[in-house]
Amino acid sequence: MRIALPLTLAALVLGGCASHKPEDFNGTWINQDAITAAVKQGNLRQALNEHGPVFEWKLDVATQRASYSNGFEASDGQLSANDKQWLATFEGGATEQLSLDGDELQTVDQRGAKQRFERAKTPSGNNAPLGSSFEQALYQAYLGGAWTIMEGPGKGANVTFSDSGNVTGLPGPDRFALCLAGDCATMGGSNDSLWLERNQRGAPFIIKRNGNQLEIFQAVNRAQPDEMPMLAAGKRQWLLQHN
Repeated sequence: MRIALPLTLAALVLGGCASHKPEDFNGTWINQDAITAAVKQGNLRQALNEHGPVFEWKLDVATQRASYSNGFEASDGQLSANDKQWLATFEGGATEQLSLDGDELQTVDQRGAKQRFERAKTPSGNNAPLGSSFEQALYQAYLGGAWTIMEGPGKGANVTFSDSGNVTGLPGPDRFALCLAGDCATMGGSNDSLWLERNQRGAPFIIKRNGNQLEIFQAVNRAQPDEMPMLAAGKRQWLLQHN
């Protein structure tokens, strides 16, 4: 039977390496570096690749649980303390070292790769899937605000993308999702892609963001019938201008 490490003991173990209390680790942490790079560079896939692979952590010291999301799937592990920092251990023996540097959470995987995370300002509810807090922050930063259709169906209309995945102003679709990882990222190759749907029926689109402009292209499948789809930009459907 596994015996939980008491919080008081954990605090003593970690007392020499940081001034933080164990409970300071608690909460939802998001990869703000990836979001900032996506907005600055415009290229979402490049930003996620450079600052991934993990985009969100959720830590609970009291229950010794550590979970993370890579934008496609989530992993749940056990949180414990060693002689210098916290350790998250996952199925198969994979581990991540966790430490706090000021207000940032820093992680180091078994290969020595480092990432840093900021506490989510408005974390998603307890029933929301892991990764939702990062996704909402990304949507707000990358697509938030008011847009105007400069070219394409509905020209002149105002468009808004909400952080909950609703879109208004585009003729037809009322829901959207940015492709972050998994099969949809593989199918898009180096392209950024956006899923648009209404009544649970939709299609992928290729997007290109350049400053205050967002181009949305029809997705063309360049793969053979027996191959995984490989999407490329076809005819431009909309050109949006950020107000």
